[in-house]
Amino acid sequence: MPTIKKSVKFSGVGIHSGAPVNMVVKPSRRRGIFFRRTDLDKNLIPVKFDNVGDTKMRNTTIGDLDSAHVKTIEHFMAAMFMAGIDSAIVDIDGPETPILDGSAIEFYRAISAAGTTGGKIKRVFVRRPVYVGAYDVFRSLPFWMRAKIWFMNLLTRRNIDGFVKLTPNDNNSLNIYATLVYREKIIGYQSFSYTYDGTKKSVADFVKNIARARTFGKYAEWEYLKKRGMARGANENNVIALNDAGDGTLNKTFWPDEFVRHKIIDAIGDMFTSNGFIIGNLESYKGSHAMNNMLLKKLFSNPDNYDIIDA
Repeated sequence: MPTIKKSVKFSGVGIHSGAPVNMVVKPSRRRGIFFRRTDLDKNLIPVKFDNVGDTKMRNTTIGDLDSAHVKTIEHFMAAMFMAGIDSAIVDIDGPETPILDGSAIEFYRAISAAGTTGGKIKRVFVRRPVYVGAYDVFRSLPFWMRAKIWFMNLLTRRNIDGFVKLTPNDNNSLNIYATLVYREKIIGYQSFSYTYDGTKKSVADFVKNIARARTFGKYAEWEYLKKRGMARGANENNVIALNDAGDGTLNKTFWPDEFVRHKIIDAIGDMFTSNGFIIGNLESYKGSHAMNNMLLKKLFSNPDNYDIIDA
C-alpha cells in the first residue's frame, strides 16, 4: 500500500465554483485514496470508479451529488498515479479540488517531493477488449437530457460520436493513444500517445511532455458557463482560452497540441479511479470523462475481462 511520506497542502480556487479551497494529502495505512470533507460530516469518500457521481460538468466528481462529494479530481489523481501512491486521506474544506494552474504539474511536484513509502500499486491486466461509444453514454442519460443534447447538436452541427477502448497488451504497460477532433482551427485534428511502464523514464516523459498541459475552453462560452455554475474560477493562468473565431488563443500555449496532451492527463486520472495500474492499450477517440468511467464499469463488470496482481 504505497502512501505519501508526509502531508502536503494545496490551496487555490475551484475551476467551476470559483470558491477558495484548502486540501491536505495525508499518509494512510488503509488501502485506497479517500477524500474527507472537513466542512461537512467528515465521512470518508472513496475515490473509486463505482463511486463517481457525475461527469457531465466536463470533469469527474466523486461521491453523492446530494451530499458529500468532491469535483474535478482527475488532475490530482493523475499526479497521485505518477507519484506511485494508492493510499491517502485527502482532507478538503470545499466541494472541489483547487485547479492550481489547470494542469497536473503542481500536484505532481509537491506530492513526489514528499516521497512515498510502502510498495507498489496493484496491477490490473486487461484480458479482453472492452469498448464504450459516445452513444452508449447518450443512451444512459434521462430523456430530457438526451433531447437537450440532440437539439444543441442540431444547432451546432455536431455529431454524437467518439469512443474509448481497452485492449490487452504484452508490454506490462499502459499505452494511451488519444485523438481530438474539433471544428475550431486552432485544435482541428490532434493525436498524441504516451506509455507508462512504471520506470523513471516513463515518469520523466510524463513530467516533460504532458504534466504541464492545461485545460481549455472557448472565451465566447465563458459567460454562458458561469451562469450555469461552471468556469467561475477560470482565468488566463489556469485555462487555455480559445478566441471567438477559434483560430487562435488569448494566452500562450506550451505546445501547439497542448489540448490533446491534456486529454492524456484526464485519461490517466480517470483510469486511476480503478485503484490500480491498468495494463493494456487505451484508445481514446474524442473521449470524455463519462466514457472513461463507463469503460471502467464495463471492464470490472465481468471477471473474465481482467486479472489483478497485488504487488
